[in-house]
Amino acid sequence: MEYGGPLFFTHYSFLGLNPKGLTDKYTNYFEQNRAHALIQRAYAIDNPKKHIGYGANCWGFTSSDDPIVGYTSHQPGTNDENGTISPTAALSSIVYTPEASMDALRYFYLDKGQKLFGKYGFYDAFNPELVEGQQVVHSYLAIDQGPIAVMIENYRSGLLWKLFMSNPEILKGLEKLEFKTEK
Repeated sequence: MEYGGPLFFTHYSFLGLNPKGLTDKYTNYFEQNRAHALIQRAYAIDNPKKHIGYGANCWGFTSSDDPIVGYTSHQPGTNDENGTISPTAALSSIVYTPEASMDALRYFYLDKGQKLFGKYGFYDAFNPELVEGQQVVHSYLAIDQGPIAVMIENYRSGLLWKLFMSNPEILKGLEKLEFKTEK
């Protein structure tokens, strides 16, 4: 995983577990997750495979539906063969990359919203290289929709982090595993 793998690595484990100030003897988890999101954005800007549509405001690679192959894990470098973008990846990264994620949100909603946004929010994925009518996967996956809402709220208020981290068993477990947390 040359570029850190799919972005769900930085989302799912940290929907409740607050990465801010979370460290062990190897890693500062917030900084690692932030770097992971920034690497993905930089990859989209650099666009080494010259995919149509990639750029500073159009990035995000994670497991999602794909208009060509069905459900798969997209990631820079190792599984970025067809140009599919998953809005959940950039949007759920808002806690790590607020400006870049907001730029992606504006692009996905304001510039592409007629195609990418449906009754229940953003569709799961899209591929700008395909012909009109085949670019967007018109599906909603809870595993991709959920992190968007949770991470936006964590960015906005930290509510889910506060609730989860207030659980004594969680703090005791982290201590046993020799994690350090921000007080």
